[in-house]
Amino acid sequence: MTRANCPTTLSSSTTWVFAYGSLIWRPGFEFSERTKAHLPGWSRRFWQASTDHRGVPGAPGRVVTLVRHPDHICTGIAYRLDNEIDATLAYLDNREQGGYIRHYTALELPNHSSKSVLALIYIGDIYDYQYVGPETDDQIAETISSAVGPSGSNREYCLQLADALRRENIRDLHVESIASKIG
Repeated sequence: MTRANCPTTLSSSTTWVFAYGSLIWRPGFEFSERTKAHLPGWSRRFWQASTDHRGVPGAPGRVVTLVRHPDHICTGIAYRLDNEIDATLAYLDNREQGGYIRHYTALELPNHSSKSVLALIYIGDIYDYQYVGPETDDQIAETISSAVGPSGSNREYCLQLADALRRENIRDLHVESIASKIG
């Protein structure tokens, strides 16, 4: 799916956005509700290069993306947007421009009356040059340990993600493994 065939505006007066990386601790936009969410069939992986935030061209960092895994569930945070939806989507499109594309999918909200909603997620485009794909945890940790970009050190990003997940009582063995190697 490309940005071209994803709507730039939504007809609904409410939009949900799923956060699984830095949006958990630093959304950067106004929201009307925040709740824990489950995304069945996906997992969070440090398989996306970052040349615009946590690395630079020639020395990219690694940030998380979502990868399809039928038996997995990625837990994160869902934000409900009721106001300034178009402005928020423009902000997110700019923030997530480094190889990410919009994708809409069903999201489970276990602590919410809706239980399931259609949500916007940003995933790494596997056809984009910034999609790295699988590497060993040691390879990923080595890259993260030394990468620095306009948004700061890649190490800081990884440790902030691990801390944010812990605060939300979300277990992610992949993130925990990488964080323990660079900690």
